[in-house]
Amino acid sequence: MALFHTPHLLVFTFGILGNIVSFFVYLAPLPTFNRIWRKKSTEGFHALPYLVALFSSALWLFYAFLKTNTFLLVTINSFGCVIEFLYFLLFILFATNPIRMMTIRLFAVMNMGLFGFILLAIHFIPKPSNRVQVMGWICVTVSVSVFAAPLSILRQVIRTKSVEYMPFTLSFFLTLSAIMWFAYGVFLNDICVAIPNVVGFVLGLVQMVVYAIYRKGRMEEEKVAEEVKGRAVVAEVHPVKANGNDAQKDVMIIIKEEQLHETAISCDKSNINQSPL
Repeated sequence: MALFHTPHLLVFTFGILGNIVSFFVYLAPLPTFNRIWRKKSTEGFHALPYLVALFSSALWLFYAFLKTNTFLLVTINSFGCVIEFLYFLLFILFATNPIRMMTIRLFAVMNMGLFGFILLAIHFIPKPSNRVQVMGWICVTVSVSVFAAPLSILRQVIRTKSVEYMPFTLSFFLTLSAIMWFAYGVFLNDICVAIPNVVGFVLGLVQMVVYAIYRKGRMEEEKVAEEVKGRAVVAEVHPVKANGNDAQKDVMIIIKEEQLHETAISCDKSNINQSPL
């Protein structure tokens, strides 16, 4: 007799793949926190994305404990809770006092108060199967909200025609993660796992398409920047009186580049971390 039935083997396979991909998604904010650590300041970064990701991971972890045969959901969401809580601690360590207090209050309200209320409410549902169902749909609602959050980033990309603050790698791994967890949910016959990852897959594809469209514009901007830099070097070696029209064009190009750079910085500071499940 075979050790695994085919559906069970597929559940295990996609669960392992989902764990691997989601592991890297959870580590995506490391460059941000490395910057915070080096500068000893949170600058304009926000803690909300990490608190939401912590909240989502905790909900899925509780759902996995209520439901049987979901060990691979337990492993990845346990890691998610730990890493997101570490992000939270590092953030409040280097935040200014007003931002630190606001972040702690938000953590107390959402990650302790609201999460505790959900656990208590689920506890009073008498039938175990109903507990699983209600908790599952709560997880679906939160996960869809988390996946939909990057729509504001897409709007900024389209408005500024710059993809500097929407990295392709993160969009790719989020899409790949959604595929793995969708397949896991399908073969596990768990609609609550499958549904939010349909949304995640669609939004991930949209992000990659938008990146492909506006990446060309970014490459053209970089080419112009190199040309301006080259002209500056030549001017330093062989100083000449610039033609009035050419000088005006160069000034306009430099101003446009500075505006794009400032926009990229402001959008990078509002970057949203997306929960992989």
